[in-house]
Amino acid sequence: MRFEKYPFEKLNELLKDIEPNSHYKPLVLTIGEPQFETPEFIVRELEKNAHLINKYPKTAGLDELREAVLGFVKRRFDISLESGELLLTFGTREVLFNFPHYLLHGKDNPAMAFTNPFYQIYEGAAIAAGARIKYLNLTKENGFKPQIDSSLKDVDLVIINSPNNPTASVMEMEELKEWARAALEYDFVLLNDECYSEIYTSSPPPSLLEASAQLGNEEFKNILVVNSISKRSSAPGLRSGFIAGDKEILSGYSRYRTYVGCASPLPLQYAAAVAWEDEEHVVKNRDIYRKNLKMAHEILGVDIPKATFYLWLEVGDDIEFTKRAYKEYNLKVLPGSYLGREGVGNGYVRAALVYDEKKTKEALERLRELIRS
Repeated sequence: MRFEKYPFEKLNELLKDIEPNSHYKPLVLTIGEPQFETPEFIVRELEKNAHLINKYPKTAGLDELREAVLGFVKRRFDISLESGELLLTFGTREVLFNFPHYLLHGKDNPAMAFTNPFYQIYEGAAIAAGARIKYLNLTKENGFKPQIDSSLKDVDLVIINSPNNPTASVMEMEELKEWARAALEYDFVLLNDECYSEIYTSSPPPSLLEASAQLGNEEFKNILVVNSISKRSSAPGLRSGFIAGDKEILSGYSRYRTYVGCASPLPLQYAAAVAWEDEEHVVKNRDIYRKNLKMAHEILGVDIPKATFYLWLEVGDDIEFTKRAYKEYNLKVLPGSYLGREGVGNGYVRAALVYDEKKTKEALERLRELIRS
């Protein structure tokens, strides 16, 4: 297997010989990691259960955590899942990597499609599974949304990502319905990565589960979603996520997971359970990101994204822009060409607005000066 270098490794290589302007304090807008304290009530629950580190956790997870996640899905999407329609996962990175292994194993000439630019785990999973890759290109011309065509009838697994990383585009309910119909018509498994569903500026983004149910596919045949607590609760270290949907697929995948060895430690599960149950802290986090994106509109003149905390900035030469941002303003952004293939993403940079108001304003003002110059 030959994996591409991760975008952050490429970035380090790009900038390693550049001396940043010491007049500015360093600011890093490259990684989608919330730079806020995890809410205290979550930390206390982790501390309270730390003694359980001497126990082996079960792959299926705690009943308390399962009920909390089922409750979240019901509150947020008005979907009542059966127990076999949801599996707890160790975040979503591991499931996005190993689920394609499970699904595509034993297929002749397997094929996998995913949005481009993309979260690089999608590509790594395809490579590890020996799958042919079809890119669903996200461009300014198509509103950074994946398009459906008849070539998908030869694809086994399609991964879409709405709300989208890195472009911040959001697919509306009718668009998700079109994809849910296509999954049945062309008989491919459709998975939506919904990890940014709770970071929105106005209307809550819809879930693929909702779209499937509205079409009458209430058993979610060929339909799956993944979601995570990382962005929602500023708690990426809890590694709490889930995959939900088609119970026939998940039944076999559940057994597969017992061999993978990715059960979450019990203290983390108890802390995750109280986080999934609470919405007040999520509202507060969302308000911070909303204000950051509003500042971006005021300072840079960009449209306010409907969801995520990313700016997808068109800058011309993304490599040179990234080098100048670091050299002249001690500011790190991520070139779009590191996130896409076949030229998609070239000319853009991704900036993650994950700091507090003061640092975010400073970062945006540096970007404004760089763009003006």
